[in-house]
Parts: sequence; structure tokens; C-alpha cells
Amino acid sequence: MTIPNCAWKRPIATGWEQPYLVRYASNLDDGPWHGMPLGGFGAGCLGRSPAGDFNLWHIDGGEHCFQTIPACQFSIFEASAQGNQAYALGTPPEEHLTAWQWYPKGQGIYGALYPRSWFEYSGVFQAEITCEQFSPILPHNYQETSYPVALFVWKLRNPTEHPLTLSIMLTWQNLVGWFTNANKSPQVQIRDDGSPVYDYQPRWGESQGNFNQVIQTDRTLGWVLKGPRQISGQVAEGEGEWAVLIPRVSQAEFFYHGRWNPHGDGAEIWQTFGADGSLKNSENPKPAEPGEQVAAALAVRITLQPGESQEIPFSLAWDFPVTEFAEGIHYDRRYTDFFNRSGNNALAIAQDGLTHYQEWQDQIRDWQRPILERRDWPDWFKMALCNELYDLTSGGSLWTSATEADPFGQFAVLECLDYRWYESLDVRLYGSFALVMLWPELEKAVMRAFARAIPKQDPHLRIIGYFYRGDPETAHRAPRKLENAVPHDLGAPNEHPWEETNYTAYQDCNLWKDLASDFVLLVYRDFLFTGETDLGFLRDCWPAIVPAIAYLKTFDTDGDGLPENSGAPDQTYDDWQLKGMSAYCGGLWIAALEAAVAIAQILEAAGENIPEKATYETWLNQARPLYHNTLWNGQYYRLDSESGSPVVMADQLCGQFYARLLGLPDVVPEDCTLTALNTIYQVCFLGFHGGTLGVANGLLPDSRPEKPDATHPLEVWIGINFGLAAFYWQMGLTSEAWRITETVVAQIYENGLQFRTPEAITAEDTFRACMYLRPMAIWALAWVTGYPETRENN
Repeated sequence: MTIPNCAWKRPIATGWEQPYLVRYASNLDDGPWHGMPLGGFGAGCLGRSPAGDFNLWHIDGGEHCFQTIPACQFSIFEASAQGNQAYALGTPPEEHLTAWQWYPKGQGIYGALYPRSWFEYSGVFQAEITCEQFSPILPHNYQETSYPVALFVWKLRNPTEHPLTLSIMLTWQNLVGWFTNANKSPQVQIRDDGSPVYDYQPRWGESQGNFNQVIQTDRTLGWVLKGPRQISGQVAEGEGEWAVLIPRVSQAEFFYHGRWNPHGDGAEIWQTFGADGSLKNSENPKPAEPGEQVAAALAVRITLQPGESQEIPFSLAWDFPVTEFAEGIHYDRRYTDFFNRSGNNALAIAQDGLTHYQEWQDQIRDWQRPILERRDWPDWFKMALCNELYDLTSGGSLWTSATEADPFGQFAVLECLDYRWYESLDVRLYGSFALVMLWPELEKAVMRAFARAIPKQDPHLRIIGYFYRGDPETAHRAPRKLENAVPHDLGAPNEHPWEETNYTAYQDCNLWKDLASDFVLLVYRDFLFTGETDLGFLRDCWPAIVPAIAYLKTFDTDGDGLPENSGAPDQTYDDWQLKGMSAYCGGLWIAALEAAVAIAQILEAAGENIPEKATYETWLNQARPLYHNTLWNGQYYRLDSESGSPVVMADQLCGQFYARLLGLPDVVPEDCTLTALNTIYQVCFLGFHGGTLGVANGLLPDSRPEKPDATHPLEVWIGINFGLAAFYWQMGLTSEAWRITETVVAQIYENGLQFRTPEAITAEDTFRACMYLRPMAIWALAWVTGYPETRENN
């Protein structure tokens, strides 16, 4: 087994001298010990760090737990001519398991190329030992990609001239029942940054009644970890089971210990395993007493002759079929369509993993091969392209069972863990490229959910965080959702996603000037990118497009064809005030009108009557020349028409980028586009700390900040940088595209931000909003540079 050259690599358990730190104390900062997540989309996932610790537990849909559980661990025993040695392959805990020996730091390499990661152990054992771990994340696959299963494929080789005896042990604490909110009706509060938050209280450590069963057959050995169920017989959130299976490899010995204390010194396990790689073969299904913790262990031992090799897979599965949002709001997870919702299927899922793991490995290699073989793509880009997909697993993703209305189920990913609401539309304008290119039916399910939400309304008033100064009595309030206003998001884990939208209350999203345009552009993009044949998708979305455009047009107060920004932050840069006609929102509006006309033409050709098309063409004829003539200053498009700000906004021509992406007429002249992009590159990239951080959102023409204490203008937004790089490539500025992308990728993967890519970084080595959706915009660069799979489909 060899880690691919382009994988992200780091010496095992080697820390960072100065990792990025969180910008705001109220934001989440787990530290840099994040590894690639394991588990299917919407199935719940876990993460194993570059030190070997299992420390990320996203088992409860949309919720976050980050804490190492030392008893959840692999360990290796080796007997050689030099003697015996045994190590647990993780970080020594501060307490508990003091009888165990722990693997030394820096001895080997951790590598990750999502959905595969590796540990190569060197310098300690005589044997060559590697572990490849993965889940069956397979593009255009809507079954196995949802499975709650992780495969750990161990490869052992004896390179010496003497026999080696090796034993691999997996221990696991019974965690059943831990991952559900003990606070069923959490009160929503306004955080110090104006964002709505609620308290998540997992039932961490509540193990009373949990018990372990050893499973033995002629072909496999394993265990199932279970817990008590409600008397009603209905499976509740948090109820289910864990299971591990290993095949009975020929010439190997198998051992188990069905019940031991993970909060003791661990001697009951290590006395035998550390001595000869065995376990006591003890079964004890006694349930845990109050305050007691229980764990299980299994091991396989084999002797390898000189030059001999052996592969041993471990299949770890979990079955927690129900996600509960607000109390009483339940959804079944997608994988229950292929097993059932009983919560008794962990063993069957693990068995499926053993049966198909080699086939899944081949399928993953097949879809990654065109990426790895692209000679015009640098290795660092291939690495980031694959690894940024991690968010579809660990970004609090939801994927429900299928219904007649949603035959592939409903899908959603959080904006991030600090802004915990789903599928923020302004963010997914950039961050949804991976989904439409690799899992297009999930992308279309998201857009159908937005289409269904647009005509709905929720008039109840709530506090707007941007204006909040701590006094509820004087706080500014606004309706949650107005009829035909495009929602910002599809709701949050503590309410009812897909039904209760517009969860964020930092700004009044009913006033935003980019959401309707984003919706139209994404609908047309998704139609084009998926073969231009799904007329049903256009027909589903068109009844929402018409009122969405009409609603946004009501903000065209002077009738010139362009909606005006209000002076309050009312677009994706929601801490940045724009006033009057703006380059960002105005360009998106023009591109959206062009897309709406194009959709109308397609539907008319299919026999539909679309009277709105003529109106959109009239508005276009008004808006396009006015936009250019009002905002163009010879070097770039001004921020807006009324604030007087001379700032060079990096994302000023997002509408032009999307227009070209979708084969629509240019929003602005090509020569002006090129001049503006050159200005942005000089001012916001090269002029901002010498091009070592990325493109800042907005600076004065001399690269100074307009306001030294500003937030968004002085941040480098990772996803925006990837989107800009795609724009530069699109316009033939390829060296600029690669330099921007390489700079930002280095910031993430060299400073402890891997697998928690944030929205923003700053020149002070801080970050904001980890595990953010927008950085999957790196797939936009893959598209414009000709990702093979997309080109074959079109």
C-alpha cells in the first residue's frame, strides 16, 4: 500500500508550532487535530486524527462533539527475534488506561485524500504495517454513499529474514445513547457576534443499561454494542447500535473480550495483549450499572514468514436510524431505505462492508484516477480538490429516506458549525459545485426544497442580531419570512429543516438583494451541468422563479431596471454596507435575468407559455448599459453608486463569472472584465501582504484598508478565493488562477485547518467559521479546467 503522492501528509502525531487560532472567542476552535471523517452522507460520521485518535463524533444530525475517547482505538502487538512490543496507536490520555503503552510520535506518516486516508507505521515495528481507512463515498451513487460504515484495511508484510507474529486489536467503548440532545427545547439566544445559537447537551457518558454481545460465526468474529430502548417500541434518536466485524483469515487466531472497564487502567486488556497479542475470550453481556462504562475488544493474531504479506479488514458500522430536530420532528436517514429503521442493522451493515470493501476501493480509485492522472493539475490542487469534499460528510449533513416527492431523499449541509443552519443559498452559489458535479440528484433536491419554500411565509417577529445591543425591549425586529422572498437557508437542527426556513437572524434576509438572483442562476446551472435534459426540474422550479424575481424587482425604487441596496448589509457580505446600485448584486441580477430568459426559451420550446420572458428582456435592456455606465471607473467597477466608497471589491463581477459559466451574454464588456481582474489581483492579492495570504475582500486602490477595524473587507474568504480563481482561469489568466489557489490551499493545509476549512482567515493568523460550506467552490476551478467526468456527461 502506498499513499498517493498528492495526498495531504503529516508525520504521525506531530503537532503544529503555531496553528491558526479562532478570531472570536465565541466561535468554535477544537484545535488542529482534525483528520479525515469516516461515514456516509447524512449517516453520522466520526473522525480519526493524524495522531490516530478517534475524536470527532457527528453522530447526531447537525450537532458537533469533539473529544478523544481513548478506549476507541487500534493497537498493534509484534513478536520478533528482538523481543515483544505492543502499542496503542493514539495519544496517551491524561487519566485511564495507564497500563497501556502508546505509539511514539513522528514514527510514520498519516495521509489523506478523501474519502481515503492512511497510516504508514515506520521506525518502531519490524513489520511493514499500513492501514487504509475509507467509507464508500462514490459519485453518482445514492445508496452506498449513505452508509454508516468505515473500513480499516490493514496490510502487514514481513520484510525480515525471520518469522514475525503480529496482532491487531480494536477496542471500542459502548457509546449508544450518547448522541442526542438532553435539552429537547433549547432556547435560542443571540451570541456576541449577532448570530442565533442554542445549547446542545449530548448525553455524553450516559451508559446505564448499555451492553455488549460477541458475535461468532465460521466466517467472521465481531461484537455488537447495544443500549436500552423506549418502552413504546418506537426507535428514538440516539437509540441503535455499533458493530465491528473481521473475517476469519486463514492461519490466523482470533480473540475477544466482551466487557471491560474503559475508565480503569486498562490492565485487564493489556495484560494479555501486551504479553502475546491475545485476549481472554470472555463474554459478558451484563448491562452497565449507573455510572459504569463498558467497552469491548477483539483481536486477530497471525505469524508471517519472511517475505509474506496479509491483508486484514475491519468493518465498523453504526445504526442510529432516526434524527430528531425540534421535539417530535423526526426523519429517517437515507440508509434506512436499504436496511430498515429498526436500529438493529449495525451488524448487517458491517457485513456488507466486509463483503464489498474491495469493490468499493476499486470504485473510489476509478473515480479519483482521472484526477490523479491530470498532468496539468499540480498535486496540491488534486489533494485539496478531493479533501474539501469532507464537508459533505462532517458538515452536519442530513440525508433523509426517500419519498414520492423526493425520490432520492432530502439533503442538506450546514453553512458551518458556528452558523448552524442548512444550505445558505448565498454560500452555496459558490460551494455547491461539488454536489452538482458528483451527486446531481442531491443538488436538485436542495433546489427543489428552496423552490417549495419561496411562496411560504412566517410573519412572526424576531430580533435582528446586527442591530442588537443587548436590550430585548429596544431591539430591532423583522418578520422571519415574507411571501415570495427567497429564503436565506433551509432551517436549523433544533427546529424543522426544509419547513421552517430563514433561521439566521443576523440580518433581515427578506431584504437581501442577491438571494433571488442566486436561486435563478443555480437552477439554470444545475440544468446545464446535468445534461440539459431534465425539463421536469425546470418545471418544478419555474413557478418559484417568477415570484422570486418579481419580489426582488420591488427593490428597484427608481424604476431603472436594477434593484438598489439599502445601505444596511443586505447580501452575502452581511457585515458590509452597500448603497444604491451595487457591482456585486447588480451583476448577479443581470446574469439572473439572462438565465431566466434562457429557461423561458427552453420551456417555450417544450410547449409552455411563458409571458414573463418579454418583461425580463425589457429589464435586461435597461439594466445592462446602466450598470456599466454608472459603476465603471476605467479600472474596476465601483462598490456601489451612492456610498462614495473607492474600495476595490474582489467579488465585484460574480455575475459576469456566472454568465460566462452558463454560456450567457456578458454582463460587462470583456476588456473591462480583464482590466478589473488585473486591478483586483494587484490591489487585493499582491498588495495584501505580498500575495502570501490570498485575495482580501476589499481594499483601497493603494491596498490600504478603508476602515482598519472592518471585518469582511480585510478577511480572505477561502471559498471566494476559489471562485475568483475559477473566474481568472475562465478569462485566460491561468497563472493568476493557480497562484491564488495555491496560496490559499497552503494556508489551510500547513496551518492546522485541514478538515475544518473556515470561511475566513486574517493577516493575524486567525480564522472564523470552521467547517464552512463555501470552500467547496474549489470544484468550480475543476469545472472550468475541464474535469473529465463533467465533460463526458455534457
